[in-house]
Amino acid sequence: MYFKSTFFEDYQLQDKRVTLGRTITETDFVVHAGHTGDFFPHHMDAEWCATQPFKQRIAHGTMIFSIGIGLTASEINPEAMSKGYDKLRFVKPVFIGDTIHSEITISEKGESK
Repeated sequence: MYFKSTFFEDYQLQDKRVTLGRTITETDFVVHAGHTGDFFPHHMDAEWCATQPFKQRIAHGTMIFSIGIGLTASEINPEAMSKGYDKLRFVKPVFIGDTIHSEITISEKGESK
């Protein structure tokens, strides 16, 4: 991890960064459930999940979001902030053993309040 100052004028539309991958483990499920109190059966009960459409436990959406954000933390930019979390959607389930990565694209530029 390192500090890198990137200023507003340095960002170019459609610039993209892809992170390294991270494989999701059962330990991730257990630790996240402990942190959040979300022990719902679709995350924690393999036998019950076998009777459901996905046939296996699915990752907590908030866990995948948190890990995805963590993957982007390879550089610290004291000049920038993150935006757009209000548009977050979970479009596919993530399972134990899946490997995720994050892609960051500069899709627009504008003045901030």
